[in-house]
Amino acid sequence: MRHVIVVGAGQAGASCVAKLRNSGFEGRVTLIGSEPVAPYQRPPLSKAYLMGEMALERLFLRPESFYAENDIDLRMNTTVTAIDSASRTVSLGDEALEYDELVLATGSLPRKLPASIGGALKNVFVMRDLADADAMAPHFKKGARVLIIGGGYIGLEAAAVAAKLGLNVTLVEMADRILQRVAAPQTSDYFRALHSAHGVDLREGVGLEKLLGNESVTGARLTDGSELELDFAIVGVGIMPATHLAETAGLALENGIAVDAQGRTSDPHIWAVGDCASFPHNGSRIRLESVPHAIDQAELVAENIMGAEKAYHAKPWFWSDQYDVKLQIAGLNTGYTDVVAREGEGQTVSFWYYRDNTLLAVDAMNDPRAYMIGKRLIEAGKTADKALVADPQADLKPLLKA
Repeated sequence: MRHVIVVGAGQAGASCVAKLRNSGFEGRVTLIGSEPVAPYQRPPLSKAYLMGEMALERLFLRPESFYAENDIDLRMNTTVTAIDSASRTVSLGDEALEYDELVLATGSLPRKLPASIGGALKNVFVMRDLADADAMAPHFKKGARVLIIGGGYIGLEAAAVAAKLGLNVTLVEMADRILQRVAAPQTSDYFRALHSAHGVDLREGVGLEKLLGNESVTGARLTDGSELELDFAIVGVGIMPATHLAETAGLALENGIAVDAQGRTSDPHIWAVGDCASFPHNGSRIRLESVPHAIDQAELVAENIMGAEKAYHAKPWFWSDQYDVKLQIAGLNTGYTDVVAREGEGQTVSFWYYRDNTLLAVDAMNDPRAYMIGKRLIEAGKTADKALVADPQADLKPLLKA
C-alpha cells in the first residue's frame, strides 16, 4: 500500500490521517480540504468563537506544522472534482492523484432557503464553517434585529449567543415545538423556558413565508401573517450529507454514503467516515452528526486500512451549550415510549428515555453525573429502575455494579 488519500479536512479527515501515522503507516498520506485553513473544530463556531471568547488559533485541531512533521501532504483550498474508481484516481482540476485506498470524509452541507423566498438575499446566513461564522459575526451588534429560522440545536445556540450580546432575537420553528425531531417534549419545554427568560421571541408552529428586501434582507413575512423588520437572518433548518462525489463515482447511497461495519463503501478500496457515512447499527442503518463519532469512526477506518478488520460499534453522545446550560446527551432516543425526569436544583435536570423498561438515552442539563452514569449504563447494555431514577435523593452509582 503506497498512497492513502483522505478527502475532507474536518474532524473525521484529520483524525484519520493522524491515526494512520500513529499506527505506523509508512506510505504516502494526502489530506485534501476545500477550505483555505488547516483542520479546525466546528462546534465552537456557533458558540465561543461567535461570542468572541475563542481566538482563531484555538480552533485549530493541531498546529499546521504537525502535518509536515508527520509527512502528511495537507492540501488546503483544494477541491476534488471527480473520482475514477477504475483507475483509482482523484481529479483536482487538471491534476490527477493515484490512490491505493481512498477515504471520503466530506461531511455535510447546510440546507439553504430557496431564492424564491429570499434565500439569496444578502445578510442571510447559514452556520456551518469558519467562513459562515466570520461573515455573520460583524452583524452581532447590540440592538440588531435577527430572525433565526429553525428551532434545532444550531438555531438555539445562535439564538443564545445573539441574546447574550443584546440583539433582538426572534426564532421561528415550523413544527409544533422546538427540538421536535430530536428530543422529548420535556427537553423542548426546558429550553423554551430558558430562551424566553433571556428575552428570545420564540414562535412555534410558525414558519417563514418569505424574506423581504431588494438586495439585502430587510424583513420577513411569517406563515401566521405577521411581518418583522430585520437586519439579518440565520437559517438553521438542518444539514444534508455531502454525497456528490460518491454519487458520481457510482457508490451506493442510503441516507449518506453506505458503508459496512468496517467503514468500507460498495467499492472495496473506498471508505467513508463521519457525517457523510451511514453505517449498520443494531439491525438498522443510521448516520450520526457528532464530533465523537467522527473521531471514533475515522480512527477505526485508519486501523482497518492497515488490516485490523474491526467492526464499528457506535457510542452516540452529543452536547450543546446555551447560556449557562450545558446539555449532554447519551444514546439515541429513537423509539422511546416513556420519559422519566430526575430533578435537581436550579437548572439541573435530566430526562431518561425508555423503550418499555429498556434505557435508550439521557438528556442531562447541567448534570454531568447523571449523564456519565446514563452513558455508561447504555454502553454496557444495562437499564435503570425508573423509580430510582425519578428519586433525586437516590444514588445512581450502584446501578453500574448491578
